[in-house]
Amino acid sequence: MNSGGLCRPFSLETLEPMANRTRFRNSVENAVQRVLRWVTRPLPHRLQLALAGGAARLLLALLPAQRRRVEGNLRRVYPDITPGETTRLRNEMARNIGRTLIEIFHSDQFIERAHALSFEGPGLKALEDAKAFGKGAIVVSGHFGQWEAIRTILKQRGLECGAIYRAFNNEVFDGDFRPRIEAFGTPVVVKGRAGMRGMLQQISRGGIMAILLDQRTKDGVMLDFLGHPANTATTAADLALKYDVPLVPTYGIRQPDKTSVKVVFEAPIPEGTAVEMTQAVNDSLGARVRAAPEQWFWLHRRWGR
Repeated sequence: MNSGGLCRPFSLETLEPMANRTRFRNSVENAVQRVLRWVTRPLPHRLQLALAGGAARLLLALLPAQRRRVEGNLRRVYPDITPGETTRLRNEMARNIGRTLIEIFHSDQFIERAHALSFEGPGLKALEDAKAFGKGAIVVSGHFGQWEAIRTILKQRGLECGAIYRAFNNEVFDGDFRPRIEAFGTPVVVKGRAGMRGMLQQISRGGIMAILLDQRTKDGVMLDFLGHPANTATTAADLALKYDVPLVPTYGIRQPDKTSVKVVFEAPIPEGTAVEMTQAVNDSLGARVRAAPEQWFWLHRRWGR
C-alpha cells in the first residue's frame, strides 16, 4: 500500500493503466461486478468462493501482460522455481484474490459469519491496552490472504478500525465498492492530503487505522522485501513514533479449506527509527509470503516494472 491503499481488488482497474481507461470499459466493469454480485449473493459461501476464484483464474489467464508480471515476480523471488510451480502459484494467487474480492462485495454476509473467524497473537492485547489508555494504534498488513478479516475481528471486539485507500478512477465502481469496505470499519479515507488529515485525526483521538504497506511508492525509501530492494513508505512508522502508538503487523490467513480465515496479531514492532521499523514490517510480511506465497498479490509492481 504506498502510504496506504487499503485494497484494490482483482479488477480491470488493477490491471490496466488508468490513462487507457474508457467510458466503455468503465461500463463493462460496472456491469460485470454487479452481475457477479447478483448471481453469487444467494449462493452458499463455499460456492461463492469457488465461482469467484475460478473467474479470477480465468481472467488472469486471458491477460498475458499481467500473467507475465506475476511469473516474473515469482522468478525474482524464487529463481529456481519450476514452470509447473510457477503456473500453480499464479493460479492459486488468482483464486485467492477472487475469493477475497467476492467476500468484500458481500461484506454484510462476511460480517455475519465473523463468529467463525479465529484469531490469536499478542498484538491484539496491545491494541486493547492502547484503547484502554485512550491511545490510538496502527495496524499494518499487506494484500495477503483475506485482509478485511482483520478489521472484521477488531470491529467485533469493539475496536473499530479505519483504513486509507486509493479511490478508483471508475467513479461508479468506486461508489459501489467503498460502502462495502466501510462496513468493516470506519473511517475509510481516500489517499491524499485530506485522507492523511483524516487518518491523523483518527489516531490522535485514540482510534485505530489500518495501512497496507506492500505497494511501491514514489516517496519511500529502498528497503529489502523478499530479498530485493523495494521502495517502501515509512508513513506507518513515522506516525507510530510521532503519536507514540503501537504498530502491529496483522494478517488474515486463509486456511487449507479455503473458506475459513485465521487472523494473527503479531507483537508490536519494537521502537526504533522509522526506517528500522518499516524494515521490520517488510520482514514480517515477507515471512508470511514465504510461508504461503499463493496468498500474496504477486501482480504488484513491487520492485518496479
